[in-house]
Amino acid sequence: MPRPRRRLVSTCIGSVTAGLLATGAALAAPEENRAEDSGIAMGAYLDYGPNGVARIRQLSRWLGGKDIRVGHTYLPGDQWAGIEGRVSFLEDWARWRRADDDRMFVLNVPMQARNEERVSDQQVGRLIRAGAQGLYDEHFRRLAERLVSLGVPDTVIVLGWEMNGVTYTHRCRPDPANWKVYWRRIVDVMRTVPGQKFKFDFAPNRGTDAIGWTKCYPGDDHVDIIGMDSYDQDPGQTFDDQISQPYGLQKHVDFARAHRKAISYPEWGLFRRGDNPEYVRRMLGWIEQNKPLYHTITDYCPHGVWQCKQNPQSSKVFRSAMTPAVPGPVTPTPVVPTPVVPTPVVPTPVVPTPVVPTPQVPTPEVPTPQVPTPQVPTPAVPTPQVPTPAVPTPQVPTPQVPTPQVPTPAVPTPQVPTPLPEPSTAEPSPVVPSPEVPTPVDPSPGPLEPEPEPSPEVPEPGTPSPEVPKPSPAAPSPVGPAPVTPGPAVPKPEPTPTRPLPQPQPQPQQPPLNSMQWCVPINFGEWLSKLVGKQSVCVKIDLGEGSGFWPF
Repeated sequence: MPRPRRRLVSTCIGSVTAGLLATGAALAAPEENRAEDSGIAMGAYLDYGPNGVARIRQLSRWLGGKDIRVGHTYLPGDQWAGIEGRVSFLEDWARWRRADDDRMFVLNVPMQARNEERVSDQQVGRLIRAGAQGLYDEHFRRLAERLVSLGVPDTVIVLGWEMNGVTYTHRCRPDPANWKVYWRRIVDVMRTVPGQKFKFDFAPNRGTDAIGWTKCYPGDDHVDIIGMDSYDQDPGQTFDDQISQPYGLQKHVDFARAHRKAISYPEWGLFRRGDNPEYVRRMLGWIEQNKPLYHTITDYCPHGVWQCKQNPQSSKVFRSAMTPAVPGPVTPTPVVPTPVVPTPVVPTPVVPTPVVPTPQVPTPEVPTPQVPTPQVPTPAVPTPQVPTPAVPTPQVPTPQVPTPQVPTPAVPTPQVPTPLPEPSTAEPSPVVPSPEVPTPVDPSPGPLEPEPEPSPEVPEPGTPSPEVPKPSPAAPSPVGPAPVTPGPAVPKPEPTPTRPLPQPQPQPQQPPLNSMQWCVPINFGEWLSKLVGKQSVCVKIDLGEGSGFWPF
């Protein structure tokens, strides 16, 4: 396996005809275009083996803690065993890659053995055709299986890099058509390995070199990234020349955009013009402007800026641009207090709601007279039937009078057998029956009225009293029509317990003809009656001719 220095020296010799431009127009200060602000993955080629892995951490410290996300190395191309990945340092790189999901492992893979032995174009042509026919498929299948087994199935594979030059045996110019077929066969074989997620980077030299690199492009289906290696050398006198030359930096960006591919810069650095800080500044600005998927600087002499001490000015520019910005001392801005003008608080007048006291009107306590409620059989006051000629007894409206007070039920009603109506010796009232006269039974069906009890008040002969037993239905009224016939089957009221009869009440005057008068005694109790005497309340209804109620 050749030493990395030998590979890079041969690369530089082969790149003399391609060249890179020298200094150009100045870019803005790197502090204004810091790469870390863009999120572009950055790395450096530091060594092919374990030393390269260890130096990543040291470079990060030199850059003030910059996150080095890209690890970059090369497989040796002297034998097929190296191209198959049967080298121990792959395990070191795989371990570094697996330590952080945000990291990227970039691996340059030769397409032919004896890759740096200056093989002639005629022999290179024969090797290209053999590869296009599938003679070398097995070597690349074994490489894919090796990478998957190491846990790096997403490796970025820079296959046949700088194919447009004259240095490597895997160059394109001797047979571009079969070279593209050979590239596609390698990609197809490696993609058949289970678990792979490889990305294939097509990375020519900047400029035309031995052949325009677009003539070697194998097609969009077999390319994931379009990269470019670019060093500070001819052709081109300025950085602007490097941008605008045929197959230069601008052509690279435009071609990738047209094919909808990401771009990359797997190799870039100083070379023919020595310590050139302006080139470093411009190249970092270009990277920041075009946002490649990743970029890695070749960091050993004469190309580097950290391990190579012969480029101190370029090193200073690179370090200043790539070191994460550290916030400087904060000068406090003097705070000028804004005068606070107090807003006068105008008190809102509080108008008290007048409390109008609710007048406490005392409720007069009216003594309720203890008047015993008479127990009057239902109906309490029978409606008197006023006989009319040729008409059954008419219903006379009950006058709105106080309920006649009858003796308290405590006063026993004398045991009087069903009284036979006797005609009064005095002139009976032909119209006004006694209040105890039973209500005639209406022809319409309904509940039978009980026969009222006879009043305990026994009338004196010749003077009708409200308590006089009902007149005989057979006694005709001198002036009235036919006598009132009581309803059939009127039940007798139950007799009440016998008690001493009260004193007879004074008899009121006999009401005039066609008038009705009821007198009800008021019982104030035994002791009060002795003081005030027997009292009664009489109600008179005049049905005379002048009353307006005279129906005859």
